[in-house]
Amino acid sequence: MTLEEVQGQEITTEIIDRMQCAGISLEELLVSAQSQECLTVGVYESAKVMNVDPDCVAFCVLATDEEYECDIALQIHFTLIQAFCFDNGIDIVRVNDTQRLAEILGNTDESGEPKDVHCILITNPSEDTLDDPALEKLSLFCEECRSFNEWVPAITLPER
Repeated sequence: MTLEEVQGQEITTEIIDRMQCAGISLEELLVSAQSQECLTVGVYESAKVMNVDPDCVAFCVLATDEEYECDIALQIHFTLIQAFCFDNGIDIVRVNDTQRLAEILGNTDESGEPKDVHCILITNPSEDTLDDPALEKLSLFCEECRSFNEWVPAITLPER
């Protein structure tokens, strides 16, 4: 095994560890923000919040899965939301498991199908900025990913 191969394995392991930590932090942030009523769930609801008060948005999560990857309308919404987040300095991540996201938020209908969790905004409370250690970890993760030109990092949520 060459030095490059050993270093490549170390980097890969390090990236996987960071992604797992980011997934745990995202779950913690979602639960915390939901308990503080600082969540906006749904593409259209999120677009309304961004249009009315973009300064209140602290973090954005875009979620899709295989079923929706070919949904052109959803991809157009994602592109617009991403552009808005970039223009306003809002950290943004992608999650590829809408079912798991809906479980975390308790956001399913009677048949167990997830409601619209394709876009989730974590907003600041009305009087102050959201001060959450998980938000800080995710912001650092996003900043680090941007340094590697990964503008919308993908996060894997932990299994239950």
